[in-house]
Amino acid sequence: RHFEGDNRLHWTSQKTYGLGTGTAEDDAVDQKYDYFRFYETYYAKVARHTYLGGGFLYSNHRDVRPADEEAEAAWPTSPYVTYSEKFGLDLEAQSSAGLSLNALFDSRDGSINPSRGVYASLVYRAFFEDFLGGATSWQQLSYDGRGYVRLSRDARHKLAFWLSGDFVVAGRAPYLDLPATGMDTYGRAGRGYPQGRFRGERLVYGEVEYRWTATQSGLFGMVAFLNAQTFGGEETGEDLFDSFAPGAGIGFRLMLNKRSQTNLCLDIGRGKNGSKAVYFAVQEAF
Repeated sequence: RHFEGDNRLHWTSQKTYGLGTGTAEDDAVDQKYDYFRFYETYYAKVARHTYLGGGFLYSNHRDVRPADEEAEAAWPTSPYVTYSEKFGLDLEAQSSAGLSLNALFDSRDGSINPSRGVYASLVYRAFFEDFLGGATSWQQLSYDGRGYVRLSRDARHKLAFWLSGDFVVAGRAPYLDLPATGMDTYGRAGRGYPQGRFRGERLVYGEVEYRWTATQSGLFGMVAFLNAQTFGGEETGEDLFDSFAPGAGIGFRLMLNKRSQTNLCLDIGRGKNGSKAVYFAVQEAF
C-alpha cells in the first residue's frame, strides 16, 4: 500500500498558443496566473507488481491575467479568453475537483533510473461542477506506458521507451486543465518545447531515449532522445496524427548517488520551427 501525489503551488506565467499541434510561434499570448494542484492517490497491491487505487483531485487556476502590455492588447481575442467565453467559464479563476480510479503495473528494477522492466498505468478521472467550486463537469482518460531494455550486461548501454495519452472523453475541461506539452507530473515530456507549447482535448505522446554510462564508475553519462506529440479535438477539427510536433536532443549526466543511481541531468532539446530549450533536473526524464 502506498500514496502517490502530484501537488503544485505556482506563481507563474506561461505563454499560450491556442489549441492543436499546428499553432505558430506568432500566436503566443503571455499570461500570468496562480496555480494550486492537489492530486493524491492511494494504491493497494492486488497481485505481483499490480496495484489498484483511487484518488482525490483538485486543481485551481486563479488571478489569470495578461502578463504585460503586449499581452493585454491581444487578451480579448486570446485562446484562453475565446475558449472560456464560448463555454461560459470565469476568466479570472477556474477550478476542477473530482475523483479518480487508478490501475498500475510496475516491474521496474528501480523508479529513479531503471535499467529493465515495465511501468504501465491507466487512470480515469471524473470532475464535477460545483464540487469544491468546480467550474464544469468533465471526464478524462489517461494512460502511461514505459519500458526499459539493457543493451549490455552491465547496463551501461540501455534503451528507454515512453508512450502516453490524455483524452478528455466527456464534458468541457477548463482551458488550462486541457492536456498540454510538459504537464506530466515532473514536467519532462516534450523536451525541445516550452511547457504548454501545444494544447488540446486529446494528446498522444511518444519518446525513445538511448542512455550510455560513459565511465566504468558510472560518474559521467550521456543520453540521446527523440520524441513526438500530436493533438486533436473538436474545437480545431484536427484529428490525432494529422500533424506532429517532433523533438530531439542530447543530455549529460553526473551521478549524485551511486546506490540509488540518481543523476544530475542537463538536457538540450530542439523542436520544429526553431524551438529549443535547456532542462536541469535530478532524476531521469522517465
